Amino acid sequence: MTSSAILIPARYNSKRFPGKPLTKLGDRHMIQEVYVKCKASGLDTYVLTDNPMIMELFADNVVLIDNKTNYENGTHRCTGVLNDSRFDKYKKFINVQGDMPDVTTDMIEKCNWHLQNYNVTTMFAELPEDKQKDPNTVKMIRAGDRSLWFGRGMTGYGDWHLGIYGYRRNALEMYLSLDKPIEEDVEKLEQLRWLKAGWDIGCLKTEFNGIEINTPTDARIWNDRWKNLGNHTTD
Repeated sequence: MTSSAILIPARYNSKRFPGKPLTKLGDRHMIQEVYVKCKASGLDTYVLTDNPMIMELFADNVVLIDNKTNYENGTHRCTGVLNDSRFDKYKKFINVQGDMPDVTTDMIEKCNWHLQNYNVTTMFAELPEDKQKDPNTVKMIRAGDRSLWFGRGMTGYGDWHLGIYGYRRNALEMYLSLDKPIEEDVEKLEQLRWLKAGWDIGCLKTEFNGIEINTPTDARIWNDRWKNLGNHTTD
């Protein structure tokens, strides 16, 4: 095992935004936009999905996730690659959420680098005032480069937690053996499982002025910004 791989979970049937991975952002589907940004990092990149329409967008770099398994979250989907021999060579994994079309190489590189210090890592940015009361925006409390807590309902304080995680292979292997705490169900945040089990989660800061696509409104805002930058859709 000598290298790292990026995993992009792509769940089609989102409750808040059905069909989200295939929504059009500019000239691409969102999942394609995320994939292109991740590939720019130079790391091997794979899309994890159980949806045939998403699979058709990619060739060798797509992983069929068993749709009979009730995957609870993106990290759970990432564990699905551990029994695939193609992934035996990787000792580190970067989970980029499929609704992060503005993910940057800086985010990926820092998250990957920080795995030398922590079994699990993530990224954060300054929390804009307009997102302090938005439950779709995850807030993080930290001490230096160590995460202390994550939540959606916190207002007026904390950092902006971004949708990217780094895992050492052993952390991903251990995930399913950890007890699922009530806080994970309440907040819908999978990283709380590690915190409640006593694991440390590292974190590093990045500059981020992008958009996380949580709702159809977010997609419209992203497209408006894309057009304002001088781009024109081919539709």
